Amino acid sequence: MNPNPRQLKLLAVVQAKGSVTVEELAVTLDVTLQTVRRDVQRLADEGLLSRFHGGVRVPSSTIENIAHQQRENLNADGKTRIARLVAEAVPNDCSLILNIGTTTEAIARALSQHSGLRVITNNLNVASILSANAKSEVIVVGGVVRGRDRGIVGEAAVDFIRQFKVDIAIIGISGIEADGSLRDYDYREVKVSQTIIAHAREVWLAADISKFNRPAMVEVATLSQIDRLFTDATPPDPFPALLNEAQVRFEVALS
Repeated sequence: MNPNPRQLKLLAVVQAKGSVTVEELAVTLDVTLQTVRRDVQRLADEGLLSRFHGGVRVPSSTIENIAHQQRENLNADGKTRIARLVAEAVPNDCSLILNIGTTTEAIARALSQHSGLRVITNNLNVASILSANAKSEVIVVGGVVRGRDRGIVGEAAVDFIRQFKVDIAIIGISGIEADGSLRDYDYREVKVSQTIIAHAREVWLAADISKFNRPAMVEVATLSQIDRLFTDATPPDPFPALLNEAQVRFEVALS
């Protein structure tokens, strides 16, 4: 499914609060209980929410991400806007690393008209998209390919990335928790992402609004290790204060 704006707002409310009653959602969204229940049922069927008697909460799993196709469709418009904003900020003739994620794949599409880029990636989807651009070069990381999303992980990938120091690492993330930690699900992917961060002169995080207050098992980094954040809506509390404290420049891709 590709959630509509009302459903995206519903998701954002639940993610900001952790759990919320159906009645609270109806008041917040200014819609009927029937509309909320219908939206909640659809989002729960897609694994984006967990239901309990009288309300909903964020999905409880911290060990497994939702499927790649679901993530691709979730807030696709927001990811496209983020991708355009990131692409506007990327200069021609620079070196980049793009990691695993549907947002970085959207960014790859937005970079299709750039020239002189040298892009290292552990995402075969990103490599496929950018390899169509004859004006740039793509370097694919070696390692184990995850069939579910065509991401490349493992120690071989870590060793490969250690050879480089790029101008900008553009990374996606599964979740940003209220303590300022950036988190993901697969510790093998996390090791690669940590190496990417360590081997970039600047680190840009691209994360749509659904990633805030979303739990995951393994810590990748903290906001203090990020230079710029690109998102599609103003993050909920306490994130504006955390970003200010960490001196992260954050930019919102408007409609």
